[in-house]
Amino acid sequence: MPPPNPAHSTEVSLQPGELIITKTDPKGLITYANRVFMRISGYAEHQLLGQPHNIIRHPDMPRGVYRMMWKTLQAGEEFFGVVKNYTIDGNYYWVLANITPDYDRKGQLQGYYSVRRRPSREAVEAASRLYAEMRAIEARTSKPAAPDASAAWLTEEVARTGQDYTSYILSLNAGALGRGERA
Repeated sequence: MPPPNPAHSTEVSLQPGELIITKTDPKGLITYANRVFMRISGYAEHQLLGQPHNIIRHPDMPRGVYRMMWKTLQAGEEFFGVVKNYTIDGNYYWVLANITPDYDRKGQLQGYYSVRRRPSREAVEAASRLYAEMRAIEARTSKPAAPDASAAWLTEEVARTGQDYTSYILSLNAGALGRGERA
């Protein structure tokens, strides 16, 4: 839900050690949300269950990040990323997201399990810079090609550090994770 005036939105922060946990079905519809998620996002359980997880998607998030996320998850791998989300009242919060495919005993995809924690300030600042450039790329690229173009730019930019996106994100959060907040 977009805020009435994004220029006046306020950042909401998770406390150290606090975890947001959600589960979705294979299409991304929320099937479970913990109390921390409800408190931070401002949504009640009945407002979340059955809704697409992107109900909290902030427009500052480039589509290319989600393209990378879905490619990673569809390959059966877990995804780590720094994500900016909306609250119901138009404020925002940053998370270090870890999303994992959830399979049944027969190996059939049941959905996705996501654990999100407070990212380091360094990770938020780096993501803000990278995501601004990704949004600029998406704005000047044809709509169907925009997510792939910005994701390719991000991959190349992060490769300059000698890391892939996951390693880069985790390295930016090493301090926060080292204080008992494990990924």
